[in-house]
Amino acid sequence: MTVNHSYYGVLIGLLVAMIGSFFADLLAGPVSLQWFNIWAAIIENKASLDSLIFFEIRLPRAILALLVGATLGISGAALQGLLRNPLAESGIIGVSNCAALGAVLVFYFGFTQWAWFALPLAGLLGALVSVVLIFLLAGRSGSTVTLILAGIAINTIAGALMAMALNFAPNPYAMQEIVFWLLGSVANRSVSDVLIIVPFIVFGGLLILSCGRFLNALTLGEETASSLGFNVQVLRWRLVVGVVACVGAAVSVCGNIGFIGLVIPHLLRPLVRHDPQRLLSVSAMGGAVLLLLSDVAVQVLSSGGELKLGVITSLVGGPFFLYLILKNRNVWG
Repeated sequence: MTVNHSYYGVLIGLLVAMIGSFFADLLAGPVSLQWFNIWAAIIENKASLDSLIFFEIRLPRAILALLVGATLGISGAALQGLLRNPLAESGIIGVSNCAALGAVLVFYFGFTQWAWFALPLAGLLGALVSVVLIFLLAGRSGSTVTLILAGIAINTIAGALMAMALNFAPNPYAMQEIVFWLLGSVANRSVSDVLIIVPFIVFGGLLILSCGRFLNALTLGEETASSLGFNVQVLRWRLVVGVVACVGAAVSVCGNIGFIGLVIPHLLRPLVRHDPQRLLSVSAMGGAVLLLLSDVAVQVLSSGGELKLGVITSLVGGPFFLYLILKNRNVWG
């Protein structure tokens, strides 16, 4: 009973923090809004400059930060549980770089001029390619080690192709667009960007959450999980597909935003007593909080040119990664 109370207390605390961070992100920005005008736009359908800024710029930005943060948090927790590796995150199976490669090719060939959805669509197709490649390389009954090796190979090849695209960029402007996009950001995104990724995030999130009990059993080993009635091969691929759908959608719109999936599960795991199933939900909420606060920091610290969100998360995640190494070097050594 105490464990349940502790878990629900963590959920409530994170929910409060998430709501507060969401409103903080709405309030942040170079322009101070008159909230009376926004309320008038809602009640009386009376448009104003303040309501335009709020509904077309700030609200989609905050919603994207919440969705993408939650996606990266739950995906990191799922992969760490599946691979039983505390340093696992979405990059380890190659999905981030494949989704990013799809978007980079759109910039390279100038497809962004054709349609607004070319960029997110290419990112989603890149993520789909990654799961097909993983399946072909690892096989239907591939082990966890095979999944990791296949992911590393795909990640390396996708990274090399992105470097090649930068090297042969047709002009400096295309190169600048690619570099800035790869740094990750939720700025200048529209409601359409939110709508195009929501189905994939919901689909992937449900797949991941449905594997919660399997992740608990997996802590005892694959053989034990199988003896408890879990189809390890099917559930492993269900998790991989869920992670690919979630992370592919996030990267396709916002670019590469690193370390959320690594940092958040580590911070919250002790609060749920190292329960992998419960870690999924709290990691989603914690990821949303961290990315929302990072976006607030981006807007507060920016002067002139805006800082990129991926830079802030790397500044947070890099030192934390070093802390993990120092803390566990005796265990891993």
